[in-house]
Amino acid sequence: MPQERSDHHFDRFAQNYDQNLQRGLQITGESKQFYAAGRVRWVQRQLHLLGVHPQRILDYGCGTGSSIRLLLALDGTSRVTGVDVSVSSLATAVRDHSDLQQVDFSTPERLPPLGQFDLVFCNGVFHHIAPPQRAAAMDYIAGSLKSGGFAALWENNPWNPGTRWVMRRIPFDRDAQMLFPSALRRLASAAGLKVLRTRFAFICPRTLRFLRPSERLLSSLPLGGQYVALCCKPP
Repeated sequence: MPQERSDHHFDRFAQNYDQNLQRGLQITGESKQFYAAGRVRWVQRQLHLLGVHPQRILDYGCGTGSSIRLLLALDGTSRVTGVDVSVSSLATAVRDHSDLQQVDFSTPERLPPLGQFDLVFCNGVFHHIAPPQRAAAMDYIAGSLKSGGFAALWENNPWNPGTRWVMRRIPFDRDAQMLFPSALRRLASAAGLKVLRTRFAFICPRTLRFLRPSERLLSSLPLGGQYVALCCKPP
């Protein structure tokens, strides 16, 4: 099974994950919720344009579950499954989502990829995977998708110096090995996924938020703090 994160590494940060993350994000003037909502909103817009309403969603590398409630709110979604190798992170996610009957959590070893999901959402996971293990992780994602299913793969933008500065301030991101969009696309293609588009997001910090309406026009340029590859699994 792919090891998308070192369980020992992230187990150490599970209890203080949010505080550590916000330490890095504070320079942008925004919280993790702002970015989580923005990522899911982008996915929702793309799926709407495609006429897609995913019923079952896999949050691959879900961590403590920051995106779970947002994903569950997508049109047509009936169940969200979070998967992560960090047992401590999963314990926090289970605790924080105990009120939701439509959510479950698992380690990859207990959730074999059986083509059971309509959408795989993945944020900031691959830069924590050792390069030799990345192909296996992408194979797991592809294998988890139904034919005709979609994957939204978010990663930090290595061309953005602000992103690199933020990551250096976050203990669990300091040793991460970032990957360029071309590398992520190659991994997806090698796993049998078709890359539909790559876009960049989160260009303007809060102090320049009046410019954010223009970000969609600039999304093809490598300016944002993150990028996303939207992929599909051919029928």
